[in-house]
Amino acid sequence: MKYFSTRDKNNAVSASAAIAQGLASDGGLFVPETIPAVTLSEIGELCKADYRERAVAIMGRYLDEFTQDELRGFVREAYADNYDCAEIAPTRFLDDSSGVLELWHGPTCAFKDMALQMLPRLLTASLKKLGEKRRVCILVATSGDTGKAALEGFADVEGTSIVVFYPRDGVSDVQKLQMTTQRGKNVFVSAVEGNFDDAQTGVKQIFSDRGFADKLEEKGVFLSSANSINWGRLLPQIVYYFSAYCDCVNGGKLSLGDKLDFCVPTGNFGDILAGWYAKKMGLPVRKLICASNSNNVLTDFINTGVYDRNREFFTTISPSMDILISSNLERLLFMCSDDASVKGWMAELKTSGRYDVGAKVLSEIKADFLSGCATDDEAKACIGKLFKDTGYLMDTHTADAYAVLARMRSEGESFPSVIVSTASPYKFADSVLDALGEGGKELGSALIEKLEAVTGTKAPKPLTGLDGREVRFTGCTSKEEMADVVMEFIGK
Repeated sequence: MKYFSTRDKNNAVSASAAIAQGLASDGGLFVPETIPAVTLSEIGELCKADYRERAVAIMGRYLDEFTQDELRGFVREAYADNYDCAEIAPTRFLDDSSGVLELWHGPTCAFKDMALQMLPRLLTASLKKLGEKRRVCILVATSGDTGKAALEGFADVEGTSIVVFYPRDGVSDVQKLQMTTQRGKNVFVSAVEGNFDDAQTGVKQIFSDRGFADKLEEKGVFLSSANSINWGRLLPQIVYYFSAYCDCVNGGKLSLGDKLDFCVPTGNFGDILAGWYAKKMGLPVRKLICASNSNNVLTDFINTGVYDRNREFFTTISPSMDILISSNLERLLFMCSDDASVKGWMAELKTSGRYDVGAKVLSEIKADFLSGCATDDEAKACIGKLFKDTGYLMDTHTADAYAVLARMRSEGESFPSVIVSTASPYKFADSVLDALGEGGKELGSALIEKLEAVTGTKAPKPLTGLDGREVRFTGCTSKEEMADVVMEFIGK
């Protein structure tokens, strides 16, 4: 199977090349030439399989360069005892019509592990298939969770180095500790002055700088990405939508073939886009509900067809969704239009900060998506009420999705639904404690210990003892100096 750039459909490469490059040379994102079909009977067979077998079956549809044995090896290594749950991505049922897909049982306690434990294996295998001899530098902009998950996945992986940039005041205390204490000889972390969009824009500018690439070439290095702009990051995420559907069937909540909604807390649009690919492959999904926080640029876009980032930026209790430029939306736009249109819209976004996709494309998007947003107060109220009523504890991002779904159900959109839970509540312990009426001045590990005491739950092992680890990275840079930071690290 070939992969095209969203900005030039004649720019086609193999799967291994798409994964190795991360971003197309024209600045576009790679998309598969076709979306493979999965039949209902095949989904029925997946219901009998465990998560690892489901992953091999789904990813193999897009990776014809890789053998089944290779994929089984990747899956076996990616989803092993680094997960604290045998099901890897279990679906917990709150009632007969509501489930929560928990994607945070991996080594960094966030959904990014589901892809970033797989990507290093896909990437290193792709480089071998391409005969690549240069060293690859993984460049990452993070709103919190991607950074730590990428660092954990690539730490001390042979032939790689990784540089992660995060917004200085845009991640939680726990997320910052996770990144700045990361072990590994090939890792580097820096804060960036500004918000996530500043960090993401800086990374994209580095990728598109031909002169910078030439300087790296002299050192025998090339760039790739671990953000969801890389197809190798997005592909493993398709798997857990199939897995959650199978869990619903196996749990007696659905009959095979019944349709299901997924409500997804959304920032950069990668997680929910994976659900869209699953639907287009044949998974019986009715609607994908895009849940935003107060940075509701996606809510407005799905309702109007106008993407406008010219608005106030809010720092919220769900920082991984504090984003005004959702990169993965470009893939959906390409699938609903063509490369020329996408290239024009992205140029408009760069120059004016807005674009309008028109009635036809909007109609296609509305056929698959609903959207809504939640305030911090609404999210906190949901955390407190759900824990009081059921004893189930959720993080702030999951709470945004829960609040949006609850509002839609009160307005008549009542359908069996799975909420995609993207992080352990312990990653945002300060905000969760506040939602429970137990806020205080504690920081770091003290917050985690307090949440354990208040709720009677146990923190995931990877989040315990963070304060006892050496803080290795304390620097902060401007967006304009990010390239210098990368070059200095590579030159060491």
